[in-house]
Amino acid sequence: MDAVHRIILPRDDDPLDVRPMYLDEPSNVHCQVGSRRWLTVPEHAKVSFATYFNAFPASYWKRWTVVDEVVLRMRVRGSGRVDVYRSKPSGDIVHLEGSFVRDAAEWTSLEFPVSLKPFEDGGLIWFDAFTHEAVLEIQDAEWAVREPLPAQKVAVSITTMRPHDAVEALRALGSDPAVLDVVSKVFVADQGAVKVRSVAGFAEAAAGLGARLEVIEQDNLGGSGGFTRGMFEAVEHTDADQIMLMDDDIRLEPEAVLRSNAFARAAASPVIVGSHMLNLQARTRLHSSAEIVDLNTCFWRAAPGAVADHDFGASSLRETPALHPRVDATYNGWWMCLFPREIVQRTGYPLPLFIKWDDAEYSLRALEHGYPTVSLPGSAVWHMPWTDKNDSTDWQAYFHTRNRLILAALHSPYDVRSGIVKHGLKLSLRHLLSMEYSTVALQQKAIEDFLDGPAGLFDSLRTALPMVRELRAEYSDAQRLESAREFPPPTFDMVRAEALLQPSKSKATIAVRAAKSVLHNLRPPQSSAGDRPQLNVPALNARWFLLGNLDSATVSTADGTGVAFYKRDPEQFRTLMTRAIRNYRRLGREWPRLRKLYRDALPELTSAEQWRKVFENR
Repeated sequence: MDAVHRIILPRDDDPLDVRPMYLDEPSNVHCQVGSRRWLTVPEHAKVSFATYFNAFPASYWKRWTVVDEVVLRMRVRGSGRVDVYRSKPSGDIVHLEGSFVRDAAEWTSLEFPVSLKPFEDGGLIWFDAFTHEAVLEIQDAEWAVREPLPAQKVAVSITTMRPHDAVEALRALGSDPAVLDVVSKVFVADQGAVKVRSVAGFAEAAAGLGARLEVIEQDNLGGSGGFTRGMFEAVEHTDADQIMLMDDDIRLEPEAVLRSNAFARAAASPVIVGSHMLNLQARTRLHSSAEIVDLNTCFWRAAPGAVADHDFGASSLRETPALHPRVDATYNGWWMCLFPREIVQRTGYPLPLFIKWDDAEYSLRALEHGYPTVSLPGSAVWHMPWTDKNDSTDWQAYFHTRNRLILAALHSPYDVRSGIVKHGLKLSLRHLLSMEYSTVALQQKAIEDFLDGPAGLFDSLRTALPMVRELRAEYSDAQRLESAREFPPPTFDMVRAEALLQPSKSKATIAVRAAKSVLHNLRPPQSSAGDRPQLNVPALNARWFLLGNLDSATVSTADGTGVAFYKRDPEQFRTLMTRAIRNYRRLGREWPRLRKLYRDALPELTSAEQWRKVFENR
């Protein structure tokens, strides 16, 4: 039998609060973890494996693979009972079967076959262990399939600008012999100023991977350039059956590599296998699971029925019915995502977008070729949540705007002009009322570059970021300062500020408040506001209906590491709003031509030959 989903336990260096991701223990029970696959249940205790990492995602295996039965097998010693359960899509729990273990002095094997027939719409499988007067040891528990799956190797591609993080990811990859059995190559596209080879710990991490590791130093070509390099090297220079993309700034659960690999091997037809994102700062929180792109608005969002930001430390899997239906995705972020070789060969390489939207565009393009994306529960990495970033207003605003337009032109079946124009103008006004002039300038530059067509996209891999940095240097709202303590104390009435933060409940009230804010932004600011902020505004309170009534403010960064000094400028307000109106009018007028232009250019933009020229810098 082939193991496809091993039961795993926390690592020695995991904090205690991560245990609910692996074990569902009552508050008065603490099992002894002997190793990642060896557990001792104490006397008079019950422990459940109905947890994020250890419940088997039966409905996903039923829907997407050729497997029709799995077998729970384990070795046990001591005394106790093991019971197997399943859930329905509603979250209702059904007992399947169980077995007593009586005074087993030696290791004894148990097996429980479970049919996947009733899992089309949802449901998971797990087991619980009970003890009375003696302890029960459980070792090497796993879900397996009777028929051997085809052997397939994985080439891993890691893109790094953060060499210390990359070393930790490499160390985790090399820590499990079972993972090394399926990983044939690890490519690191090193794009940072400080090279990964120079970082303490690299030699040890490299030794764990041996000849599998290849570090490629190249210019900073962004995420798309880094990940594409790994894809390119895997296809051109290895015979790996699967290619896995992986961020560097993650806490890796190595078992996710094995689970993604097994799922792809068992798939009825090739699928992209995505992994979930767990919150690196709150380790029991599921930050992002299944996601889709709404092709009418051309924004990404949670898939219908998907659960986001769920805390398993507060509510267990069996207590959360919303986690039991199967949820279908249309793309998965490249914090960790696996592609069968065939999909890359048929779909082509990612677009040269530097960062943002490359993952979503690629999955949509693959889907058009008949290759869906599955976001697989139980396969995940810990990653910094995007709620602690402000990438829609910082330097990344340029790439968000330009690349979203490219995706819309390539893949939306709808006439999206009206929605893009209306939303874009509303967004521009909101940023301008918030004194975020650099954001609007970047967005307008992005639209203008999109209007110029796709011819310069490959060149922009090297030129866009320096251009963005140069443009942002012109605006004070883009300059990070250490703290608001660098300025005199604010002068604005804090009670009035509190009132302004109250959200409006009707469109009419919103319109009135917006009109007042616009009039305020057209008047000259108080002369003292240029040197002394009127208010210190936390990141969570940086809303247009507050900032639109101020002449200046310090606004905290999303991660709390600094502030920016926002200063109202009526001339910038007028100039940028006029530019936005002009650009969005042109965008709406020229959309049909642009859509055809980008679609005609797609084969060249995703070709191996064009990417080869980028990597050879010619």
